[in-house]
Amino acid sequence: MAISPNMRGALFMSLSMAGFTFNDSIVKLLTSDLNVAQVIFLRGAVASLLIYLLARQRRALRPLRILLDRWVAIRVIGELGGTLTFLIGLSHIPLANASAILQALPLAVTMAAALFLSEPVGWRRWGAILAGFVGVLIIVRPGLEGFSPYALMIVGTVIFAAVRDIATRKVNAAIPSLFLSTVTAAGVTIAGLVLIGPMGGWSPVSMADFGLICLAACLLLVGYQFIIMSMREGEISFIAPFRYTSFIWALLLGMVVFGEYPDAFMITGGAIVIGSGLYTLYRERVRNAARPAARSAPRHSP
Repeated sequence: MAISPNMRGALFMSLSMAGFTFNDSIVKLLTSDLNVAQVIFLRGAVASLLIYLLARQRRALRPLRILLDRWVAIRVIGELGGTLTFLIGLSHIPLANASAILQALPLAVTMAAALFLSEPVGWRRWGAILAGFVGVLIIVRPGLEGFSPYALMIVGTVIFAAVRDIATRKVNAAIPSLFLSTVTAAGVTIAGLVLIGPMGGWSPVSMADFGLICLAACLLLVGYQFIIMSMREGEISFIAPFRYTSFIWALLLGMVVFGEYPDAFMITGGAIVIGSGLYTLYRERVRNAARPAARSAPRHSP
């Protein structure tokens, strides 16, 4: 039986989120033996090589002078900041908590698009954005017992990732996605190398740890590839909600691998964030559906 484009896209998105979340859990395991910068460097070196070979095979490489493009540079900075803040935060707070905060990214991108790209956002979506950030505050719980300042690092990740995504929209469409991924991965890897000393220095790497690093890099590539494939199948408004499957994976991996069980704050806040994101996607779908109807409506003379 043939699978519809929407269902293929949903499957690819779910596989992408699984790849990213399993990668996160491996990185969290590695930070118990190695400092964050060393993990970023080693994982990045393997991932950069894999992405470079893929980009070369698909003839997606371009001259390095493209890096002088302002939006390409901003995208690399956003990716670097997001990677650093996420992995530092992830090494100190439960995987599910970090994942729940990260679910606010679509809301942050919607808000940034309204503020900086002049995209229309109605009062309903503004309300959903506000509710989503209230959910983030519930997870972070500032001023209450159980508050961790490292949760704020994940909030920083959301901000950096929103900058990255907005910059991506502004990058010249003629620049291949694989080239952007290649230079971004290389930039993050170099930053990891530079920060190894300030963040604690080099630690011996066992064969087991190196094997996990290679596995994490492969899972990262799986995540990148399947998310690109998902965006090329079916309707984005149908496929996008499957991003939230990463939260389910994070809950399961947190309990099975790390013995981390979610508390009421995390469950409540995560539900609010995800609910707000789903409502925002629903409103986007309604708005997009209304456009053709408005264009096809008969016009009457005054």
